[in-house]
Amino acid sequence: MTVTAHIQETNAQELQRAWTGEAIRLATDSVANGGGPFGALVAKDGEVVAIGNNQVTASLDPTAHAEVSAMRAACKQLGTFSLKGCVLITSCEPCPMCLSSALWARVDRIVYAADRHDAAVAGFDDRRFYDLFETKPASMWPMQVEHLDLPNRTAPFDAWLARSDRIEY
Repeated sequence: MTVTAHIQETNAQELQRAWTGEAIRLATDSVANGGGPFGALVAKDGEVVAIGNNQVTASLDPTAHAEVSAMRAACKQLGTFSLKGCVLITSCEPCPMCLSSALWARVDRIVYAADRHDAAVAGFDDRRFYDLFETKPASMWPMQVEHLDLPNRTAPFDAWLARSDRIEY
């Protein structure tokens, strides 16, 4: 690997960590504002295109997950239904609905912080839904899905559990 390639790879990894930290911040802010503990952003060509947070209870829409909200906003911003060339960064491992939405949007890659087991501890147990989709290993998927384990990955869930007025779902 050349020095230039190494620097570019290091910068890309730092940017990815910063974006993942931003998704965690969005999720934590969502909780503080009465929303669910999930945040996401879509980036393209090194720039954030759109952000989203969980709006399920606020909008009474079970599909208003952070990832879907961010992808909808990115499509509007970019003027297209295809997010080819984009990366979806999320505070938590996307549920099967959000994974399917990312596939339909043609997202190149997904990076997430907390995983499905972290979410289950906070009362968001979608593990039974994942079981329905476990027919092909992730290595065979048309996009890369990557877990980035940051130390503060559960901060949104910690904030969620600390709220006495949260709406369970």
